[in-house]
Amino acid sequence: MPRILLTTTSYQDTPGDHHTLLESQGFEIVRERGPLGEDRMLELAGDFDGFLCGDDALTERVLERCLPRLKVISKYGIGLDKIDLRAAGRLGLPVLFTPGVNHTTVAEHTFCLLLALVRNLVESANATREGRWLRLTGHELWRKKIGLIGLGRIGQETARRARGFDMDVHGFGNYWPDDVAAEFDITRHGSVDGLLAACDIISLHTKLTAGSRHLINRDSLARMPEGALLVNTSRGELVDPAAVLESLETGHLGGYATDVMEQEPPAADDPLLRHPKVLVTAHIGSRTYESVPRQAMKATRNLINYLQGSGEVHQANEVPLPQGSTVTLV
Repeated sequence: MPRILLTTTSYQDTPGDHHTLLESQGFEIVRERGPLGEDRMLELAGDFDGFLCGDDALTERVLERCLPRLKVISKYGIGLDKIDLRAAGRLGLPVLFTPGVNHTTVAEHTFCLLLALVRNLVESANATREGRWLRLTGHELWRKKIGLIGLGRIGQETARRARGFDMDVHGFGNYWPDDVAAEFDITRHGSVDGLLAACDIISLHTKLTAGSRHLINRDSLARMPEGALLVNTSRGELVDPAAVLESLETGHLGGYATDVMEQEPPAADDPLLRHPKVLVTAHIGSRTYESVPRQAMKATRNLINYLQGSGEVHQANEVPLPQGSTVTLV
């Protein structure tokens, strides 16, 4: 009987057919509340045939200790930066993931954060809840210039919504979909610096790599216009929190709204959590009753199809699959 480690909390906490599908396979399912750090993963390594994981630390040390029993890693979601893909490939461990399941949800949350930021929504709502009639003056999004760093599926959906607000959309990214750029009249920039200098609002939708870590730092923040806003629904590590705090304190950065933090959960005394110009949500951008089952079903089917050696899987690294599997390599 295959033994499966299930760590993603949104999968576990949200009802749906994914539970029935997983439990119908006769697997022994061990549930943990992730994301799990390297120390806990090292304790668990070696006792499982498959991982159905979230943002757990699947480092080279962890993956090496998982062998020879571990056969497959099925990632719930699209972010792969917590998995050492190079080590997984060297060790012959296939990494499966779920592209195309949460782009609308995250794009909606991007605008949820942005609207709350420009209209002082949280402060105003909290005041009325306390019995105060606080009438704060905010800003419109209409005709503001929004710069998207990354034009993958989520960036494209954000552009679609920005045009709905009649915003002037700018973009930068190694991947550039010409048809989408033409449809939403996206101005292309040849550098991040050029994009930062041109826009009132910057929204991050790029993946985390060694080169993009702290992409937003003291120097890049200084290139943004005074009073500009920053929104992050991608990865917390894209932003240097100390630099953001410094820019907020000087008044150069007008506000920061984020769904992701460099450390999750953050320390209780993290100054960004209580800064009056900051909004933080608890990594819930893709956590909806519609999106979670989509991600969960695809992750579960990936896992089952791989272990059964038949059916389609979505693979993130080039490791040979069992005969009979149909791979979609993204």
